[in-house]
Amino acid sequence: MEDRKFLTQGRLALLVAVLVIIVDQIVKIWVKTSFYLGESVDILPFFELRFVQNNGMAFGFELGSKLFLSLFRIVVVGLLIWYLVRICRSRKYPDGYIVTLALIAAGAAGNIIDCIFYGQFFNNPMPPFVADFVPWGEGYAPIFRGLVVDMLYFPLFSFTWPEWMPWLGGSEFSFFDPVFNIADSAITVGMALLIFFYNKYLPLGDDKKDSADNQSADE
Repeated sequence: MEDRKFLTQGRLALLVAVLVIIVDQIVKIWVKTSFYLGESVDILPFFELRFVQNNGMAFGFELGSKLFLSLFRIVVVGLLIWYLVRICRSRKYPDGYIVTLALIAAGAAGNIIDCIFYGQFFNNPMPPFVADFVPWGEGYAPIFRGLVVDMLYFPLFSFTWPEWMPWLGGSEFSFFDPVFNIADSAITVGMALLIFFYNKYLPLGDDKKDSADNQSADE
């Protein structure tokens, strides 16, 4: 009972977020300083470590300018933290919902760190050279414009389309192509849990529930 009281929902959310960010950054910095850009190492037949960088959102997708994406991420994380603090204080929500939101917030924060800081204290050499730390401000990009480091690649299977296929004939299809990182994984897992198990706890769900309760009370 004492252990349960010590691990409050606020501390649980903080623990999950800190662990995700620390592991994410350790792996990114190790890859950044150990691999040249584009280098890959086979771990399993369906899993590689492949060092790539991107300007965009999760899994390498791009949307809008780099500065806009960085600021957008900061706003989203700020709102998530505000909401997490609010619901942890209410003590009306299950631990699983708290963990889900902490995963999403931590994943977004992990990629924000790359965008804000990596361009300031890393150089960005061409292969086959690997990156080094440089004095603050002497890096490869202005603040907020750093590149996100990705390394997890799962080419589960691939095949070549038959020559008789219109437009696709002779081209190779590979699944799953996007290269991502631990922060992206945290966001994806958190979103999946939210959609399939905890969507009823979202603010919209609460409004609907309250309306239904009020209607039942009026009847």
